[in-house]
Amino acid sequence: MNFELLPGAEDSPVILHVPHSSREIPADVRPGIVLDDAALARELDHITDSHTALLAAEAAERSALRPWVFTNRLSRLVVDPERFPDEREEMLAVGMGAVYTRTTHKDVLRAADTDPEPLLARYFRPYAEAMTDAVAGRLAATGRAVVVDVHSYPSEPLPYELHGDGPRPAVCLGTDSFHTPPGLLTAAREAFGECGEVGLDSPFSGTYVPLEFYGADPRVGALMVEIRRDTYMAEPGGPAGPGLLRLATALARLVDALPG
Repeated sequence: MNFELLPGAEDSPVILHVPHSSREIPADVRPGIVLDDAALARELDHITDSHTALLAAEAAERSALRPWVFTNRLSRLVVDPERFPDEREEMLAVGMGAVYTRTTHKDVLRAADTDPEPLLARYFRPYAEAMTDAVAGRLAATGRAVVVDVHSYPSEPLPYELHGDGPRPAVCLGTDSFHTPPGLLTAAREAFGECGEVGLDSPFSGTYVPLEFYGADPRVGALMVEIRRDTYMAEPGGPAGPGLLRLATALARLVDALPG
């Protein structure tokens, strides 16, 4: 499977969701990407939220009540599970819908006439179904679910960014007017307060909620945590540094503030 769900405590409502940490591209998907190997490696450096799977794993280990962890095993260059799969997706404007046709620097990634359907059927929809099931499982077990998206972003804006001219704090919290209650936002601000400036919805905004629950079920809370990469790693695509464990401890503080 192109995803993995690591169980947490049965009475934990929290799912740490890590959608963009992998660089893996299946061999039969690679021919559809027009970049040569060197250019593809550079693109993966820029587009991958490097070490975020490790960050989530470390946070889970440090949490008093272990959260569930859902991780994408494949690169977002295969499919991006967090995009809308239709015209609702604003990133279609820069060739970055659910199946990307352009790179972070607006170069051609796939041919413009690429049919996205085979990749959507093979990877996107099974992933979405599995996340839907994971959220439903937390609702059944605890009466609520909290999806905490774990992302990172570069210290300097990349050409593809639609809103790259705003603040770039150490930690950006992405919110949704329906799914991000004030208490969740307050808990996140307090948890990450020791990690530097904590900002809101800039340079990235919104949250991920499976479409079955999106805008419909207030029992599903959601928050996106975007961490500026220079706070924990060498950019672009370099090794993690000591900042990663500090951020993992902060994420664990957030997890521990959510149950109950």
